[in-house]
Amino acid sequence: MKEIDARGLACPAPVLQTKAALQEDKPEGLRVVLDNAASQQNVQRFLESQGFETVLEQDGDDYWVSATCRSDRVQEPRPSPEKETDARKIMVLCATDRMGFGDDALGLKLMVNFLRTLKEMGPDLWRLVFVNNGVKLAIEGSQVLEDLRQYEKGGLKIMVCGTCLDHFDILAKKQVGETTNMLDIITAMQVADKVISI
Repeated sequence: MKEIDARGLACPAPVLQTKAALQEDKPEGLRVVLDNAASQQNVQRFLESQGFETVLEQDGDDYWVSATCRSDRVQEPRPSPEKETDARKIMVLCATDRMGFGDDALGLKLMVNFLRTLKEMGPDLWRLVFVNNGVKLAIEGSQVLEDLRQYEKGGLKIMVCGTCLDHFDILAKKQVGETTNMLDIITAMQVADKVISI
């Protein structure tokens, strides 16, 4: 079984290193050691999307993701966009938990109103991505948590930057969305018809 030591690597390097190993060596099994939960989730999700069954072990601060090829392995494209007829794919990227500059209380109020009004995009709203300070909108205590849960329940894919969650030490507080990495975000940008950045 091929082993990859991805400890100490910043996002998205662990996923990229794992992807390269799959492309170059085409192993039937793989074991990846990581040193943070965000990277572990990203690598594990990536391997599962590539047709591998995964098992997670933790030893102190290290996470070991062991992956074996499923017999019915079918590689899925990343990301796997939904089949839509007339809808455009609009990705909204929120890099802050405030809208605009000046008064922070007003900025938060505007962002809350913005996120609650996004539903007016209808089926064109394809991805909602939170990075940097924006990840704080997806954690416990967020004023828009229930709105985001409803979006997700309705089929909207919400992506929350794992590196950012780690940076603010709030990964355990995330309540909605998929912990993601920069590779997933860049891939989604490529697939999107339009990217709106806030």
